[in-house]
Amino acid sequence: MTYDIQKEKREAIDAGRKAISSLETARDNLNSAKNWGLVDMFGGGLFTTMIKHSKIDQAKENMEQAKYDLRNFSRELRDVNMACDLNFDIGDFLTFADYFFDGFFVDWMVQDRISTAKRQVEEAIRRIENIVDQLQQM
Repeated sequence: MTYDIQKEKREAIDAGRKAISSLETARDNLNSAKNWGLVDMFGGGLFTTMIKHSKIDQAKENMEQAKYDLRNFSRELRDVNMACDLNFDIGDFLTFADYFFDGFFVDWMVQDRISTAKRQVEEAIRRIENIVDQLQQM
């Protein structure tokens, strides 16, 4: 069996683009959650909290898909002798606390976690875009 570097590069590029797409979807849901979080901090009620957490839950699902896509991307990169390691998380305690101890301080903590997750996702997108660009130039 022959090693086809061009085929391996194409597979890695495709896997990278799929991971970027998953991360962009997560970023969009985190943006939405952040916006609903601001409404929640400044007068929102239970309905606003529910919408915000629905967006957070969607972002968590997107990040799970992104983790899967990133693992696949990492495998494809190994085929072209490159490496990638990225990790994401949003704490379940804050979701619980936000529902049951709804107040400005807890809402602020959730906003901070959303912002942190969003920054991590944006950094991952930048890193993967750079790797895909490198692969395209090889």
